[in-house]
Amino acid sequence: MSKFPITLRGAEMLREELKRLKSVDRPAIVAAIAEARAHGDLSENAEYSAAKERQSFIEGRIAEVDGKLGNAQIIDPVSLDVDGRIVFGATVDMEDTDNEQRVIYQIVGDDEADIKQGKISLNSPVARAMIGKYEGDVVEVHTPGGRREYEILDVRYV
Repeated sequence: MSKFPITLRGAEMLREELKRLKSVDRPAIVAAIAEARAHGDLSENAEYSAAKERQSFIEGRIAEVDGKLGNAQIIDPVSLDVDGRIVFGATVDMEDTDNEQRVIYQIVGDDEADIKQGKISLNSPVARAMIGKYEGDVVEVHTPGGRREYEILDVRYV
């Protein structure tokens, strides 16, 4: 499996989730299964079936998160020498040239993307258009909603 980029914060969030899954969720579901077993006949025990299903989900998520962390290429944009160029992890202030609406986006990995928090995936059309550009450049973005132009106002690495 190939490496995939993730920010320091994204890797930290995955580690926290893995720790919670292993130290809180897994023991809780083991206890729930034991309690459901104590109720008797397992073939007609809905609590037992639900607990086993939940256990399967938790174990699958543990394997998924563990795999992601193992294949993550953690990138700290602060430590990169990019001389103001937009790269993975950069936070970019832009203005739509048509309506002068300002937006702020941070380019992150797929698992970290959350448009409500201004975090867009490296694979999104907007991020792909911005990569390699500098403050003052105008980028043309082809989105499902049509063509848009943005002027890059500021590039930060946090």
